[in-house]
Amino acid sequence: MTNRLVALLAALLLCGGAKAADPGWPAYGGDQGGQRYSAARQITSGNVAGLAVAWSYSTGELADPAIRQAAFENTPILAEGRLYVCSSFDNAIALDPGTGRQLWRFDPKVPRDLELANSYNCRGVAYWQMPGASGACASRIYFGTVDFRLIALDARTGKPCTGFGNRGTIAIDPGGKLERVGQVGITSPPVVSHGVVVVGSSMDDNQRVHELPGTVHAFDAVTGKPRWQFDPLAGAPFRAGSANVWAPMSIDEARGLVFLPTSSPSPDFYGAARAGDDHNAGAVVAIHIETGQVAWSFQTVHHNVWDYDIPAQPTLATVTYRGHTGPVVIQGTKQGLIFTLARDTGVPFIPVEERGVPQDGAPGEKLSPTQPFPVAPAPLAPHGIKPDDAFGLTFWDRGKCRDAIAAARNEGWYTPPSTQGSIVYPFTGGGINWGGLSFDASRDVVYVNTSSAMHMVTLIPAKDFRLYRAAHPHHEISPNAGAPYAMRRDVVLSPLGLPCNPPPWGLLHAIDMHDGHQLWAVPLGTTEDLLPFSEYLFSNVGTPNFGGPISTAGGLVFIGAALDNYLRAFDAKSGAELWRGRLPAGGQATPMTYVWKGRQYVVIAAGGHEKSGTRHGDTVMAFALPN
Repeated sequence: MTNRLVALLAALLLCGGAKAADPGWPAYGGDQGGQRYSAARQITSGNVAGLAVAWSYSTGELADPAIRQAAFENTPILAEGRLYVCSSFDNAIALDPGTGRQLWRFDPKVPRDLELANSYNCRGVAYWQMPGASGACASRIYFGTVDFRLIALDARTGKPCTGFGNRGTIAIDPGGKLERVGQVGITSPPVVSHGVVVVGSSMDDNQRVHELPGTVHAFDAVTGKPRWQFDPLAGAPFRAGSANVWAPMSIDEARGLVFLPTSSPSPDFYGAARAGDDHNAGAVVAIHIETGQVAWSFQTVHHNVWDYDIPAQPTLATVTYRGHTGPVVIQGTKQGLIFTLARDTGVPFIPVEERGVPQDGAPGEKLSPTQPFPVAPAPLAPHGIKPDDAFGLTFWDRGKCRDAIAAARNEGWYTPPSTQGSIVYPFTGGGINWGGLSFDASRDVVYVNTSSAMHMVTLIPAKDFRLYRAAHPHHEISPNAGAPYAMRRDVVLSPLGLPCNPPPWGLLHAIDMHDGHQLWAVPLGTTEDLLPFSEYLFSNVGTPNFGGPISTAGGLVFIGAALDNYLRAFDAKSGAELWRGRLPAGGQATPMTYVWKGRQYVVIAAGGHEKSGTRHGDTVMAFALPN
């Protein structure tokens, strides 16, 4: 056989009709099940050092005065040859995947004077192709707004789908009288399947006992007509609110199930008015998407008085654990725990134990005597500290931290909130937060980032609330109206502004799900953008982080998230940091990757986060290897 014929056969194999489609990113989590994994393999451990900026796009919102109250947590999606982005102020935007050129833009005119429960923010949009349809709105982009609207746009043009709701928009019923506009909104993307679009909500914490219901709403994906509603507290033997789904949801298309990560009921840190285990709050709930009927529910925390919401998208995977293979839901929690549940039943696929936890809560409180702990993986975040463990750069600031820890109620896991002040460790912003995890099915490996810091939660007699708040204007102090106690919550920091618990404060982990053991864990992030030149004083401390990882067939894990302005690439097998790309602002978002016209791109939103103190911005950054 001649060399020419060999070359021809090779070309046919590579470029013939059997060629696989270029890897894309059609959903917020990469796929409907949230695995955050890409088959793209052009960028590898051998060439990742050559990554450079391929293009960037500015939303133009940095000049908006309200940017001070904003975050840019968006993960774009790729569908129909367009990259779809939603901005901090809920503008939906379509970009050319190869150049970043704007193709269309839709502004829902979100008011800038809202008193929001959280930041101005939009984590993502959802794409849906109507089966057998053609013409206008045959394919659609759905997204929510912080003023509680659901919007449907033509994916090709960005024009509203006038047959959906009221000319493309549904103003969602909050289920009660609003204290103010902005009390309830939407920050995470909807999900769409079986002709149904489902959306959750973002709500106030710690404001009142009788909060608005945390209802999940489902609508006909074509017309916008209501299909069903699900309130996680419906039927509970008490009156409370919230338990909403603010984190991203997942879809099992074949089973017709939507998986909901529910939050804690109101108020978050005092539960005497809601005796018992909180019904379907603090749980992974599987719902039949066409009917709204509950298939199963599994609670990850009982009688939640620690604001331990389920913060992350449930990840759908097939796992082999100790020789047994099955379809599962992998759920990370703020406690730094990973639960692995059978997808059809919710029964733990990796066993879960009920273990005793501290008791003697605040007067009137009836705590759960036990809490659920998976036998594997081991907890990924520290959960106990002694005064002598306090961290500091000097004898003085270490002493201040030691005194703060010694003065608090501090009994490790699930220490009850108290008037003395109780340490909640991990804090309510970690261990695993809304960035979720990435799953590599070829290796049965989970990649996940965690944050380590402490909260001090103090209950304040209700009669003292107004005077106390006036005396401490720069602290988070909430009324818990209707309860005998208000609440104060502080991150436990030294006088120099560093966490009082010892580092590392942020880690990236790799977990082998065959038996749950940790393959590696490496510090994530530096303090260089928090305290100038501090990286020369200490290294390998990591930082608290917001956003998640993605993994690729090229053997890499990409992640921003840390409180410095970088996107990083790690070797998936060893955890070695192989590359970092400088960003113009904080990268508190989950990246994504795709191949477009033969070139692999890695994209992240670089816009910072008002609550993490990172630099604000409005840029979508794309990195690629040189052409």
